[in-house]
Amino acid sequence: MIFKKKTPMTVPAHVAIILDGNGRWAKRRGMPRTFGHQKGIENIRTIALACSKKGVKALSVFAFSTENWKRPQPEVDFLMTMPEQFEKQYSEDFEKHDIKVVFSGRKTKMSQTNREILERITANSANRNGLIVNICFDYGSYDELTTVVRSIAKDCVEGSLPVDEITPKTIEERLFTKDLPKLDLLIRTSGEIRLSNFLLWQSAYSELYFTKTPWPAFDEAALDKAFRAYSKRDRRYGGLKG
Repeated sequence: MIFKKKTPMTVPAHVAIILDGNGRWAKRRGMPRTFGHQKGIENIRTIALACSKKGVKALSVFAFSTENWKRPQPEVDFLMTMPEQFEKQYSEDFEKHDIKVVFSGRKTKMSQTNREILERITANSANRNGLIVNICFDYGSYDELTTVVRSIAKDCVEGSLPVDEITPKTIEERLFTKDLPKLDLLIRTSGEIRLSNFLLWQSAYSELYFTKTPWPAFDEAALDKAFRAYSKRDRRYGGLKG
């Protein structure tokens, strides 16, 4: 019998996941879409702990987009309970595993209560040294890049930044993810093959992985499968090797 040699699994430093398929997963089970979102929230914890165990440095999850406000109001109202659920259910586990939590996105449209919760979660985990979980909440790349452009334009108008000194690094230093490692692997669950306005600048040279598995069913074994696929990629960044 001939055994195929397994490719050693390379663990990416920064993984991003588009959490897709919650509602469809629930509907196939005869449950309301909010049931799927509840399971999806719970799965953030599962995958975060798996990433922490494997040595991933940062995990960015697309939890609520700037376009998700267009969804039915009961669904939006449920998703707006995510910060409170996150604080109550996962704070202890994340503290135990030295996991730091940060948030990327707007805060202007959410309630004062949610803003306070996000600030409290961020402050309470600020000094931890393990995995960084970046919750992208009311996030969209168009909004992020518009914010960056406004910031650069303001500095140019005020004279602190000459126009001819604007470089890609100038932009990267103002992104919401400026304190995270460069994005290595972007995963989208549930079969859709698009980025949906998520980390567009950051994903320029990241590896993309699409799976038909819906987010509530995406477990550690599915994560390992994504990492094995990532391990086989030849990352040349536009150049040639050898």
